[in-house]
Amino acid sequence: MAAHRKSAHRKPKQRPFTGPAARTAATLALAGAATTSATGAGAAPAEPGPTAAQVRAKVDRLYHDAEVATEKYNGAKEKEAAATKAVDTLADEAARRTDRLNTARHTLGSMATAQYRTGALDPAVQLALSSDPDTYLERAAQLDRAGDRQTSLLTGIRRQLSGIARVKARADRETEALAARRAELQEHRTAITTKLADARKLLATLTADERAAYERAADAAHGGGPAQADRSATHADRSTARASVAAPDSRAGRAVAFAHGAIGKPYVWGATGPNAFDCSGLTQAAWQAAGVSLPRTTYTQINAGQRVSRSELAPGDLVFFYSGISHVGLYIGGGQMIHAPRPGAPVRIAPIDQMPFAGATRVA
Repeated sequence: MAAHRKSAHRKPKQRPFTGPAARTAATLALAGAATTSATGAGAAPAEPGPTAAQVRAKVDRLYHDAEVATEKYNGAKEKEAAATKAVDTLADEAARRTDRLNTARHTLGSMATAQYRTGALDPAVQLALSSDPDTYLERAAQLDRAGDRQTSLLTGIRRQLSGIARVKARADRETEALAARRAELQEHRTAITTKLADARKLLATLTADERAAYERAADAAHGGGPAQADRSATHADRSTARASVAAPDSRAGRAVAFAHGAIGKPYVWGATGPNAFDCSGLTQAAWQAAGVSLPRTTYTQINAGQRVSRSELAPGDLVFFYSGISHVGLYIGGGQMIHAPRPGAPVRIAPIDQMPFAGATRVA
């Protein structure tokens, strides 16, 4: 009887789940673990990378921004060259003035030494001691003339000292301006190289097929790829004479002929030829070949002649693009231009309607 009571208070033995019950429990446990893992700290879902289209759009923006910076660089370089010339000119002027000053000082010193050696007496004393008044009067006149010359030399020296001080002050100002121009030049150079490096990095994230598609699209937008450039160059050799005849004058014809000859040469920012060009460097070199000096940048070239409408375009006209006037080409007729598009894209023929048209200028 006691044994029966003891067994009545004993806990019933729990059996492990088996069969379907066991599988259900395991599924619930795994689901709970997955939920805990997904919601726990440090387990945020990965950010999706940019699409190929987004990469291509950003690369295009970087290339455009680099070209804007290139034109600013070209302008700063022109100003830096002018400031350097001004400083050199002022240094030469200061040196010439200093030479003249030293000559005047030497002459004055020689006169003072001569007077000391002769021990020049007061004219009244000389007259009192002289036995020959005529001789004295002659010498007195010479002394007066010498005194006038000495006075003139002193006046000249004072003027030259003042002039040298002014030249040096101007040289100091120009030197400060030169330092500012060089700092500006470095700023634009850094902007260009940074944007181009960023573009290369972005392009490297594309697959080979995506990058090839981007290059094809970019080539189409700027007038064809290298193969097209080669075909255009061959055609250009045959059509240069016709293009020159179609130009409004012989100078425009020579500019167009030069641009045809540049087809296939690489784009290099800051380059003005003969082996590489940027956009405004090409147009400047083309018109220089025709004997006309153009300014260096797109935003100054647009003011280098008479503005013409798009409907009035003739071969040799400069055609400009984008709201900031950051790209330029040389119109050759038939809605086409020759231009230096961007890094990696050589000088080529392209339609003018594939970029935002900003205006045109006929070179005077």
